[in-house]
Amino acid sequence: MDRVTAELLVRTGPDTPMGRLMRRYWVPVMLSSEIAEPDCAPVRVKILGEKLLAFRATDGQAGLVDEFCPHRGVSLFLGRNEEGGIRCSYHGWKFDVTGKCMELPSVPQLADRMKIKSYPVIERGDILWAYMGPKEHMPQLPELEWCMLPASHRFVSKRYQASGWLQAMEGGIDTTHASWVHRFELEQDPMHMHAEANKYIKADRNAVFDIEEAAHGLTIFGRRNGEEDSHYWRITQWIFPWFTLIPPFGPHALGAHMWIPIDDESCWAWSINFLPDRPLPAEELQAMREGKGIHVKYLPGSFVPLANPGNDWLVDRQAQKDKQSFSGVKGFSIQDASLQESMGPIQDYAKEHLVATDRPIVMARRMLARSARELEQGTAPPATDAASQRVRAASVLLDRGLKAEDWAKEALTSLDQPVFSV
Repeated sequence: MDRVTAELLVRTGPDTPMGRLMRRYWVPVMLSSEIAEPDCAPVRVKILGEKLLAFRATDGQAGLVDEFCPHRGVSLFLGRNEEGGIRCSYHGWKFDVTGKCMELPSVPQLADRMKIKSYPVIERGDILWAYMGPKEHMPQLPELEWCMLPASHRFVSKRYQASGWLQAMEGGIDTTHASWVHRFELEQDPMHMHAEANKYIKADRNAVFDIEEAAHGLTIFGRRNGEEDSHYWRITQWIFPWFTLIPPFGPHALGAHMWIPIDDESCWAWSINFLPDRPLPAEELQAMREGKGIHVKYLPGSFVPLANPGNDWLVDRQAQKDKQSFSGVKGFSIQDASLQESMGPIQDYAKEHLVATDRPIVMARRMLARSARELEQGTAPPATDAASQRVRAASVLLDRGLKAEDWAKEALTSLDQPVFSV
């Protein structure tokens, strides 16, 4: 990738083309549980390079405002969340969830003229979402399948990742890496074991891709050898600009990810498991809470993974030799994060050498770059229609004479269809 395009894709601040594009979508900001109760402690939030403050007012309404008081620049994190607003501890200036100044004790006549930046927020799928773009272009609310289900049907977690969002997100559309870095844990992890898919993934390490651009983003068809008369297809959905749906494994919960820039050199990696038609089984839910599957264990009191760059991701060379872990790192998400973080905060894209199995990455980059450039020229961004988000991934054996694209036109056209999983 040329340096100009790379710079376009990785810079997400408010005054950048990619930053302006991302702000045209509802942005996942934090877990609703981080501000669980009215008048609870406020939480500092950095998203897309902006330093913000989240709090829940006395009436239960969540707010997302500028972190800093406009008086002398003090952080409102040190303020008091009480009686319907956040009050600065320095001189008592107080603001509500819309950023309106409620009280200005020293000069009360100026209160009506004082306001801080705020963003509209909604809560859906256990997540607080914000719209950070022009009000006149606010899109429909998100309707990803997992965020519309009852809370009992899903589990949502997030983790800090010390790398730019793009190199993290690209791992989510690179289905071939599962044959390598995850191969020894497929039969050990409680959310992957006993799936027929595992033997096809491990046996055929070189998937062949067909990719379709769609209203939601990309549908990625990865073909491997199946049985003598079939191909095994992993059908991944990339929902523009930062969502992925993982092809499922056997009877286990479906999976999804989101990669949201904190700034240009770090991101929030979200992981979601869900079942469309029933609550998550108690044993799988417990495993998710323990950091198994696509979730992680944390350093106490944080969203920083226990295995992180500071401790070399707890790489275990003996486990590597014993073929318990291909890379020596334990856990699906940390295996991915370790490799992506090892590239540096922002990968040097000019040095990479892409091959045929990287076609999904190439197409996603092209769509992102094209959309950012077109937005600068006044063209509306793609995938803002909520209905386009109602898609599902699949894992399926198909007759060798049948093209997955043709099959998908019948089988994956509606969320009313059954889950296809091998």
